[in-house]
Amino acid sequence: MLTPIAYGLAILLDVLIVFIGARFLLVPRAAAAGYGVPAKQDGDAAYLTIKGLRDFSYGILGLALLAFAGAHAAGWFMLVVALNPLGDTLIVLRHGGTKATAFGIHFATAVIVFISAALLFAI
Repeated sequence: MLTPIAYGLAILLDVLIVFIGARFLLVPRAAAAGYGVPAKQDGDAAYLTIKGLRDFSYGILGLALLAFAGAHAAGWFMLVVALNPLGDTLIVLRHGGTKATAFGIHFATAVIVFISAALLFAI
């Protein structure tokens, strides 16, 4: 029973991060607003592209690990990439975003990714 839940949550998280990455690549200003720190109109769009590529790549890598390396490798991956939403929490707080966005989106995501790692290690 634990195996489908562990794999299902990991797949869902990986697909969501692929979507978020694609959104930053395709509509970067809207994605930045959803992230919690709107991009400045005259700001350097390269940083939004970097965020999109980072997230898109991590999602694809997570899916590849699940498909080709198994739950243990995917668990380590989830444990490491949980640092990203933790960092995103701090970025939102330091750059004028709301606490609701920082904790309700980014910190909550980190917690869910840690749970996913724990589930993957348990199978």
